[in-house]
Amino acid sequence: MPNRIQAFFAIPPAIRAEFWKDSMQKNRSSLWIISIMIFGMELFNIARVLFFSTSRLGTLNNRIYFSLYCALLLGAAISLFLQHRLRNAPMRAQLGIQFGSVAFFFLWHILLNLYDLRRNPTAESYVFISALVGLAMFIQMPAACSAAFYTLGYLLFMGLASRYLEMGAIINLTIVAVVATAISITRSHHTVIELLQRREIHRINEHLLQLLQKDPLTGLLNKKAFQDCGESVLGKLSSMEAVVFFMIDVDDFKLVNDQYGHPCGDSVLVEMGRRIQAFFPDARYIGRIGGDEFAVILPAIGDSASMQRIGAQFAKEPHVISWEGKEFHLQCSMGGAWIGRPGVSYQQVYREIDSALYEAKQGGKGRCCMREISGEN
Repeated sequence: MPNRIQAFFAIPPAIRAEFWKDSMQKNRSSLWIISIMIFGMELFNIARVLFFSTSRLGTLNNRIYFSLYCALLLGAAISLFLQHRLRNAPMRAQLGIQFGSVAFFFLWHILLNLYDLRRNPTAESYVFISALVGLAMFIQMPAACSAAFYTLGYLLFMGLASRYLEMGAIINLTIVAVVATAISITRSHHTVIELLQRREIHRINEHLLQLLQKDPLTGLLNKKAFQDCGESVLGKLSSMEAVVFFMIDVDDFKLVNDQYGHPCGDSVLVEMGRRIQAFFPDARYIGRIGGDEFAVILPAIGDSASMQRIGAQFAKEPHVISWEGKEFHLQCSMGGAWIGRPGVSYQQVYREIDSALYEAKQGGKGRCCMREISGEN
């Protein structure tokens, strides 16, 4: 039971920052509404004292009420000013202003109701009750803070006002205080649940998105995802940089499939995908875009001839892959494109690397042919 109670009040570390951000945003709106309401009510009360009271400020009682109304009006104005002025400040500062405003509003209502009771012991405690319930409904804070805040407010009010209250009123106020605290704690707990659910939904969506983008066999990008990434890279390319696209085809892969079956072929493709990743550790994106075709996007290191030599090194390297005691000595054919200017479409690049790959395969195994797309073309 103690663990359950602790879990009910706790905010998991994973969503703690999100909870405070959510509280800050909600409280900002709530405090604006509360402040506007205060402006309307207190301006009316000030006008009532100044213009609709026969004694106006001639009595001590009216002067005290007038001072209280002005204090609340000034507090609301300062709260709005600071919230606006510090709207881009660190979250800790903004929360400090918000909770400071809430504490001031709560304390003001306690003092006003206390003065009402001191003047007239038969007066009701509606001012304190409205502040207690209203803040519990409008203001969001962690459950533990809620319990401490409203308990301390209740104890302060009861400590100062109990001498003016009958037992029935004390019991009713206690019940209201418990209910208000429960409302605030429950609201906090529901926010925690909502944030956890939102986080889980986001995780599931991210996982589904990855599944949609990945080739199920190799775990690399699938053809559509690779194209999207390629279009993004080309769209952001500036005249001061260059990128290289490689298309890689496994030579004689069909013979492996025909002789040993698709399970063997799948194993070869998975291993080839790993070797491409190992050989091009700085690649931005690697994908499987066809049966035995892979593609790579990487930043250009040097000119077109330099990148052609890097591609040729991988293409002619004998890849020894084992499967159920059998060894396969495979090489690759590669077509590449060195892109050194913006404004090139993915379709144009794809045509170039496909043409270069065809040229490499026609010239024999283990070759890499290169195209260059630059400002001089």
